[in-house]
Amino acid sequence: MTTSQTPAHAATHSPTRAAAARPLRTFLALDAAVTAANGLIYLLAAGPVGDLLGLGTGFLRGIGVFLTLYGGLVALLASRPVPGRAATKAVIEANALWAVASVATAVFGWFGPNTVGTVWTVLQAAVVGAFAALQSSGLRRLGN
Repeated sequence: MTTSQTPAHAATHSPTRAAAARPLRTFLALDAAVTAANGLIYLLAAGPVGDLLGLGTGFLRGIGVFLTLYGGLVALLASRPVPGRAATKAVIEANALWAVASVATAVFGWFGPNTVGTVWTVLQAAVVGAFAALQSSGLRRLGN
């Protein structure tokens, strides 16, 4: 007697599951694009951006490298038919932490941004926090 068994990973990537993952993949891809673009701007235009925001060029370049690499990793995750649950949770948690740290930075004036820099920090915290919320919602749609 022969039995046909489906590998465990096949169920994870079924067409129905992949369709359910589409919103999550979209939110991850948008996050990746915005994050990497922001990182590249910080990296390649640290002088003018630093002048605008009242932040040091070395600081911005460091953040730029981090954001560019992080955006690339999030893009890789978004490219999966069904993004891994643990990796997605890590992105959500990192985004939530970034948003909270950004608000704290603005409130306490860490790194000495000017008014434009402070407003920018709060605005980008809102965007990153929204990505975390949207990604969390997308992950919940996938179930277990």
